[in-house]
Amino acid sequence: MDKVSNKDITYSEAYKQHFMHELDQGKFPTQIFREAGFDTQVVGKQRIKSFSNRIRKMADRIEGFTDLRTQLSGRRQTKERAPDEEIAYLQHQVALQKQQIDALKKMNFINRKATKAFPKKNINSS
Repeated sequence: MDKVSNKDITYSEAYKQHFMHELDQGKFPTQIFREAGFDTQVVGKQRIKSFSNRIRKMADRIEGFTDLRTQLSGRRQTKERAPDEEIAYLQHQVALQKQQIDALKKMNFINRKATKAFPKKNINSS
């Protein structure tokens, strides 16, 4: 186990490999957690089940059990585009902005039409 907080538990890569090896040996996930020293009542059945499913999926990945959150988190890096790709991207952006402007114009028109149809009543006049 690497880290524990109120919301999550981060397991080490070695523990993940050990867990998968024990699963392959035919042990149940709860039994593996108990043998590793975890209190299964505190961890909970759902968390153990989710961890077991996640480990099985990780075992099938090319990257294996490595934590990809550090590599895939944050803002995506902008990639270099060829000039024709850049033109196509910018044309797409312009078309999208035109659609947004048209939608705002229609909303503005509808709002003006609604205020003309239902003018505000002057409460203070007699």
